[in-house]
Amino acid sequence: MGVSLTVISEALKVLGSKSLVASGQKRGTFVRPCTEWNVLDADVTRRRIEGCEVDAVLCDLAEMRSIVEPAAVRRVAERRTEQKLGDLEAALDRMARAGDDAAEAVAADSDFHRTLLVASGNEMPAMPHDLMAPALRARDIVHGQHGCADDPVPSHRAVPDAIRDRDASRSGAAMADLPAKADRDLDLAVRGQARAASGRG
Repeated sequence: MGVSLTVISEALKVLGSKSLVASGQKRGTFVRPCTEWNVLDADVTRRRIEGCEVDAVLCDLAEMRSIVEPAAVRRVAERRTEQKLGDLEAALDRMARAGDDAAEAVAADSDFHRTLLVASGNEMPAMPHDLMAPALRARDIVHGQHGCADDPVPSHRAVPDAIRDRDASRSGAAMADLPAKADRDLDLAVRGQARAASGRG
């Protein structure tokens, strides 16, 4: 490949840190099974999406969010304070101000979801969000590329509204609908582009 052994050694260290390869004395270096990869690593996520695994990454992301976020948000509704409501409103305002600025919209969406998880009063749910952040950013980019990035504020507004009413059931349902809506929008956009490409209109 025209590179030095030092470069190869450093590259293998990086790949090893992401659980992509394993080395053994007198055995060499081997690619690890994909079930052992650090799939929440930003580089691994990006490469999987740039390759042929975008559907798998986004499906796994939606499923992970559907497990973690609604349960956490129900706790927010039960434990809500005026300070937490203010934080949520500020995050929602940032989302509204983002407008057509794609980078700011992605950051605002991530900030809103993290604020919700932190507001649960349990620091642990926020940790998966931080790990999922690269995949969330990649998802938003894919949405923009497929023309299915609409105004996110109305659908997100339903969550703090339910929290304000201390309605745990409604807030959890509103939260669960966000990744479901994102999947529906992307699916419709991809199917529409496929029809246009085939000339069916």
